[in-house]
Amino acid sequence: MRCVIARFPFDLVKSEVESKMDGLAPEEVTGACVVIGRKVFPVKQVGEVITRQDRRDFTAGEVTRALVRLGFVCHATPPQSPLASGSAPDPFGEMGG
Repeated sequence: MRCVIARFPFDLVKSEVESKMDGLAPEEVTGACVVIGRKVFPVKQVGEVITRQDRRDFTAGEVTRALVRLGFVCHATPPQSPLASGSAPDPFGEMGG
């Protein structure tokens, strides 16, 4: 798929993005993010890897649009883990306190 990021044209393929990100550790996610495989990456990290540009040269929105068009699932904020969403374990456990 052809897209423009930071005024430069790129031909991106979903499988190539996946292979470039394979084996990389995701940085801490504090904003826009994308699910690649079983990992959640900041879109700026992915944009830097796939374009080889400094992440200050493009916006998260540019990369997010390209990744969504490729079929990736993107989030504006980090998805919450099951424990963070309020389903904490019962504080009384099986004792019923």
